[in-house]
Amino acid sequence: MSRIFLSRAHVTEVEERLVLEALRSGWVAPLGPMVDRFESEIADRVGVRHALALSSGTAALHLALLAEGAGPGKVVVLPSMTFAATANAVLYTGAEPVFVDSSAGDANVDVDLLVSAVDTLLAEGRDIACVLAVDLFGRCLDYSRLLPELEIRGVPLVEDAAEALGASHAGEAAGSFGHSAALSFNGNKIMTTSGGGMLLSDDVELINHARYLSTQARQPVPWYEHTEMGFNYRMSNILAALGVGQLSRLDDMIRRRRQHRERYAAELADLPGVRLLGGGLPEDASNDNCWLTCLVIDGVGTSADAVVAELGKHEIEARHLWKPMHLQPLYSSARAFLTGASETLFAHGVTLPSGSELSNTDIDRVISALTGILKGRVEAA
Repeated sequence: MSRIFLSRAHVTEVEERLVLEALRSGWVAPLGPMVDRFESEIADRVGVRHALALSSGTAALHLALLAEGAGPGKVVVLPSMTFAATANAVLYTGAEPVFVDSSAGDANVDVDLLVSAVDTLLAEGRDIACVLAVDLFGRCLDYSRLLPELEIRGVPLVEDAAEALGASHAGEAAGSFGHSAALSFNGNKIMTTSGGGMLLSDDVELINHARYLSTQARQPVPWYEHTEMGFNYRMSNILAALGVGQLSRLDDMIRRRRQHRERYAAELADLPGVRLLGGGLPEDASNDNCWLTCLVIDGVGTSADAVVAELGKHEIEARHLWKPMHLQPLYSSARAFLTGASETLFAHGVTLPSGSELSNTDIDRVISALTGILKGRVEAA
């Protein structure tokens, strides 16, 4: 029995042709015409003025935070439910991460609680470098509510859109919110450059300084001279060629993932105690890139651990939702504003195979196995 994976890279002859073109051009080392093209096409897609191709989404977050002045003595407010890279980028700068709990509906940050946390920190005289927002599992958070509140308080926003390229909110694309935004092109994302990321902004000075820092902060003189610490963060021309090909197919890959989401929604709708995170019907997912379809299983006499393990026995890869940062040993002493929502989602949330390369037969197999597991739990309860 072949294994069904969660979200594998989906590469075709389109990408192969462009990578071969890059190889034959002689631009094998970092930078080159494919990097320039990829930056331009991503900026056009998202609707921002400038883009900087980097070695990872984490690098993009790090440079974005540095641009906001994050460092020792500063605070960065961010969701607790996120991948560790979001929080780790804060540590890179020496700033203090302060975590905020989730909304139970879609696992994105609880906007009201975040605003309350900002007010509390400001009342205490804390220096907030920025709010670092995260668009989880391919769904933008409610920026229509959040941005006006931050603007009133004079707190800048950085958007971690690593999981959300192709998603939108109120007609605006993920990656276009805030002073700057980060994308990820890791191997399991909606599109990939194997490894890589992008920093986006309308602020040309921010992008220019980030570009300088990302190339080891080399001074513009005929020899290698450095007046401040830089980083080796630039994307290679070959990986950018892969990205150009993937971007040309992005809408088709999103469409396929949305079809999987609709199948899951239709087939699992009658199971008691089961819901799709953030909704699941077509009208609910219209602004979502459907990167990963996630279930919340509650009141069925089981847990995420059990379901992930049982699906594994069927050679189906499933995973938990992100383990909240305030539960991680590395961040156990960090300050957090909590309601318990993210802990509940972690205990009962499961991500299902969602890749655009999956066939209808693959999705049938996942649904059959999952239905059998959950119905068996209900009957045993």
